[in-house]
Amino acid sequence: MTRFRALVTGCAGFIGSHLSERLLSDGWQVVGVDALTDYYSRRIKRRNLRSLLSHRRFAFHRADLNRMDLDRVLRSIDIVFHQAAQPGVRASWGTTFHIYTDCNLLATQRLLEAVRGRRSILKFVFASSSSVYGNVRQLPMRETQRCEPYSPYGVTKLGAENLCQLYHANYGVPAVSLRYFTVYGPRQRPDMAFHKFIAAALEGKPIRIYGTGRQSRDFTFVSDIVSANVAAAIGGQCGGIYNLGGGTRVILRDALRILERQLGRPIRLVFEEHARGDVDRTGADTSRARRDLLFRPKTNLAEGLAAQIAWHRQMRAEGVL
Repeated sequence: MTRFRALVTGCAGFIGSHLSERLLSDGWQVVGVDALTDYYSRRIKRRNLRSLLSHRRFAFHRADLNRMDLDRVLRSIDIVFHQAAQPGVRASWGTTFHIYTDCNLLATQRLLEAVRGRRSILKFVFASSSSVYGNVRQLPMRETQRCEPYSPYGVTKLGAENLCQLYHANYGVPAVSLRYFTVYGPRQRPDMAFHKFIAAALEGKPIRIYGTGRQSRDFTFVSDIVSANVAAAIGGQCGGIYNLGGGTRVILRDALRILERQLGRPIRLVFEEHARGDVDRTGADTSRARRDLLFRPKTNLAEGLAAQIAWHRQMRAEGVL
C-alpha cells in the first residue's frame, strides 16, 4: 500500500486526533496543526495529543491557520485533511460570530489558496456538517437538495464547502467535502450532547434536554467517520460531496434510554426551552458514500456509547475532566 504524507488541521480535536492516530497506524506520515484555542479545555486537547507527540512519524505545529506560513507546512504534503473549525451551533449567535467567519471561512479560503497550483496535493478532504441542510421537512437528506442552514455555524460550514467547490471548479483543487452527522464517541467535545449527558449522569445531576426530547439524530461513531476520511482521500470523487451518517435515526429519548442501560444507573431529565438553531431531526442518505467510499458504519449506538462512557470514566480518573 502506498504511504502518504498528510496534513491534519485540528489534530488535537475530537475527530482530528482519532484521524491522525489512524493514519499513523496505517503507515502514513502526519503533520498536525492546531491552535489549541480555549473554546474548551486545553487539558483535553493536550491529552488527545499525547500518543501523537511520541510518534516518530508525527510533527506538530501549534499555530493559527490564518497566520502561519502555509506554504512551508505544505511542502511534500500529499493529502490535506481540513478538520479545524470553530464548532458549536448555539455559540455561533451574536458577538462571537466573527470567530466563526475567521476560523471556518477565512482559514479555509487561505488554506485553499495555499493548495491552489500545488500539483503534489492529491486530495483536499474538507470536514463539513449536516448543519448545512437546516431544518428540513423531508428525510433522508440528500446531497442534491437545497441547503438552508438554520444557524450561523451552519452558514459558515456551507460557505466553506462552497469555497471548496469553487476552487475545484476554477483551479482544479482536488477537494472533497464530507458532511458529518452527529459524531460521538471517545474524546467528544464537552459542549456536545452525549459528553454533557454522561458527565451529568456520573455526577448524579439531572440531564438537561432542550425541547421535548422527541428530536431525532443520525448518530455516527467517530471511527466510522475516520474510515470515511481515509477512503475519501484515496477514492473520493474530486468536487464530490458525501453524507456520512450512522445509518439509523434515533429519537433522543430512546438514545437516553440506551445511555441509561450502558451507565447502569437511572438518569433524571430536566426539560428546557428549545435552543435556537437546533434542528428537529436529521437523517442521511449515504448512497453516494456507500458507492464511492464503500462507507459501511460498523458501530451501533449501544456499542459506541459504551466506548464513550469508558473513555469518560478514564479521563475522570486521570483528572482531565
